[in-house]
Amino acid sequence: MNNRINRDYLCLQIAKLIALRGTCKRAQVGTVIAINGRIISTGYNGAPSGLPHCIDWGCIIGVDGGCIRTSHAEAGAIAFAARRGLSLEGATLYCTLSPCLNCAKLIINSGIKEVIYCEKYKNHEGLDLLDGAGIVHHHMEVQDA
Repeated sequence: MNNRINRDYLCLQIAKLIALRGTCKRAQVGTVIAINGRIISTGYNGAPSGLPHCIDWGCIIGVDGGCIRTSHAEAGAIAFAARRGLSLEGATLYCTLSPCLNCAKLIINSGIKEVIYCEKYKNHEGLDLLDGAGIVHHHMEVQDA
């Protein structure tokens, strides 16, 4: 019997683990970016480096009802890759939550070609934008390890 999981499932499981580093009280989100199944960057939602986190200072709620103290997990993973000079051309982004509109813009401009997520975000504008850009995306169920 072969119990070996595929790389998509593995990367989503790792994204769920990375989410545990998230510092927003409202949600913990994790992202993994991989090329050919090999992880090159990760990210989680939290305040920008060196700034106060929600878990320490509370959330700052914006006009849309979301926390604006935090950077999103996708943005963090894309920014880390950029700081290290890593190309994301043709990469797959795995995320515990489907991307918002702003993260979808970053995904498109970074060259990522596929997005796989565990849960849908409350607003579908990000997925609609990915559709318009021809970026493949789909939902995948992942059980807790």
